[in-house]
Amino acid sequence: MKYKAIISDLDGTLLNSEHEVSEYTKQVIEKVINKGVKFFIATGRHHEDIDFVRNGLNLDSIFITSNGCRIHDKEKNKLIGHDIDEEIVRGLINLDIEEGIHKNIYMENEWYIEKENDYLDDFVKDSPFLYQITDLKTLENIKSPKVFFLSLEHEKLVDLKEKIEKLYPGKLNITFSLDTCLEVMPKGVSKGYAIKEVLKRHNISLEETIAFGDGLNDLEMLQTVGKGYIMGNAHDKLIKELPNHEIIGPNTEEGLAKKLEEIFDLK
Repeated sequence: MKYKAIISDLDGTLLNSEHEVSEYTKQVIEKVINKGVKFFIATGRHHEDIDFVRNGLNLDSIFITSNGCRIHDKEKNKLIGHDIDEEIVRGLINLDIEEGIHKNIYMENEWYIEKENDYLDDFVKDSPFLYQITDLKTLENIKSPKVFFLSLEHEKLVDLKEKIEKLYPGKLNITFSLDTCLEVMPKGVSKGYAIKEVLKRHNISLEETIAFGDGLNDLEMLQTVGKGYIMGNAHDKLIKELPNHEIIGPNTEEGLAKKLEEIFDLK
């Protein structure tokens, strides 16, 4: 099979432990793109939070953000946008949660949190897109593609996921990108859904596409494409959900780049 497109998650996949794209990975991706292969980013991050990656790789392609809730072209024009029902967002804002869990809300061009969170510093150090601290209950005209909750205690987030599912049965897509990050999106929206829309615009089939991911928010993406690769550092539950998918090297060992070298015979 001659693959025509690559879809890559960012954190835990394309990015190393320093949340950067290594020089080796950049060189490999450049070689692949020079072969005429499309390279797309599909991330849970906000679309304003990935310029450091797009610019560093000189990508001029469509990009998928907020786990498929947003699709933008290379000029940052919004092509597709999905938002959670405002009433549900307000319900999540007012939700009583355990101590140590941090609420986050993405708006069209903003990111709001309730209080300082040192855990986020590593993720935003290379990005000009920063959170704003505010009283979430005072937000007006809420158009939010994603609400997410952060905690260093995974079991607290597991309990919270069950609570939200009971409150809004069948109305949301709720998943983990990391053990420490519970993400809430509109029902039916995922990276897998967004990839289908992007590939249509490029006249590329799913069978001609490969994807790389490490989190449960990558599940639909890896199931959708012709060949999905799981990172060696992937979430255990993702590996269990996809027992027949190949596991490659971890992001800390540039597993994605090494696999691309093999697939596209770059050595």
